[in-house]
Amino acid sequence: MEDRPTPVLATTKQAGEVRSRWEWTEPSVWTDPMLTALENGVKGGKWFSLVDKVYADRNLEAALRRVTANKGAPGVDHVTVGMYVQHSEQNLERLADELRAGTYRPQCVRRCWIPKPVGKEHRPLGIPTVQDRVAQTALRNVVEPIFERDFAEHSYGFRPGRSCKDALRRVDQLLKQGYRYIVDADLKSYFDTIPHDRLLEQIGQKISDGRVLKLIQLYLQQVVMDGLRHWRPEEGTPQGAVISPVLSNIYLDPLDHLMAERGFQMVRYADDLVILCRTQAEADQALNVVQQWTAEAGLQLHPTKTCIVHVDREGFDFLGYHFKRHYRWPREKSRKKLKDTLRRKTKRTNGHSLEYIIRDVNTTLRGWFGYFKHSHKTTFIRLDRWTRGRLRSILRKRRKRRGRGRGRDHQRWPNAYFADHGLFSLQTAHAAACQSSRR
Repeated sequence: MEDRPTPVLATTKQAGEVRSRWEWTEPSVWTDPMLTALENGVKGGKWFSLVDKVYADRNLEAALRRVTANKGAPGVDHVTVGMYVQHSEQNLERLADELRAGTYRPQCVRRCWIPKPVGKEHRPLGIPTVQDRVAQTALRNVVEPIFERDFAEHSYGFRPGRSCKDALRRVDQLLKQGYRYIVDADLKSYFDTIPHDRLLEQIGQKISDGRVLKLIQLYLQQVVMDGLRHWRPEEGTPQGAVISPVLSNIYLDPLDHLMAERGFQMVRYADDLVILCRTQAEADQALNVVQQWTAEAGLQLHPTKTCIVHVDREGFDFLGYHFKRHYRWPREKSRKKLKDTLRRKTKRTNGHSLEYIIRDVNTTLRGWFGYFKHSHKTTFIRLDRWTRGRLRSILRKRRKRRGRGRGRDHQRWPNAYFADHGLFSLQTAHAAACQSSRR
């Protein structure tokens, strides 16, 4: 009797297809049956009994691996990632016991302030302890797919498999299709003003596990420690928390679907959003809808930053780029941030060798080009010229001359001199990228 291959069941094939669509999920939590239920929809549209998946050993271990990979600073307990990993078995066992018993309580969030790209303003950043970051990651592994399933197509921020570049490509497509009026909406202090009760109500529409909801509430109400000051926030989700990006997308999800239902072309990345319209009247209507929704949701639009512009006249900024007419280039803040970084690396008193300085500069230039390579070519010509000028000033200083590189310095150290020393050329890289895309 001939050996026959074992038949592949249709359910096995279907499970494999579902898994491939959700490959980013944590497999220790989201098994094939759970993913199938996720796609088909659960009874009543709500998920029950999820907390046991949060404190499951394999989920906590996977969460720790993510936290370790992200590194990050210690929290208020001064425990570093390395210190936590040294005793990971005992730490995770204790965390699992506390989550299982319902006695887990997150520690204070350490507040620090990071400078904004331009000006003297600073942005608040909350740093949870390593233990709390592990617990939040485990929680995110469980709840994120439930909401990701129904997030709108035009939402790109903090979502698996999506990036800033996807949002920028969508904007570019719409501009080429003739959408020239732009509603540039700015949500004022969005992350700090999300109402807790309304956010928890939205989450409760899909999750009925009271202990999971309680965990989320605990994170929203974590005490913030800023120096000697301590306070418990009554609204907002702290920037820096692992769970914060998911929660911020959940709260704006109704706006996403409302705009799609009304037929508006909105592109959103976290709290940065633009609505592209064909006419002024359509733009006026879109802005009215956003104004009404934000007011009802307890949010505020920035009174001066929110406006309607025409791409051929004023242009608009989005995700680091400035769009105007049929071109785009880095917005002024993005260029200034690059120059500030390069200034620190190319001080005239820099005592390192030219080769070392160029390697250091190249690291910044390559990373910057990777994001802004779709800018108009004049952007790169000017920045290359500026960078070489900084290096000429260093060489001029070493010849005991004052001032910036100028005059005969261009003959002493021509452009080819820096190319021979390996300086990364934005202009050359842009030309190569354009040639590659044409092929």
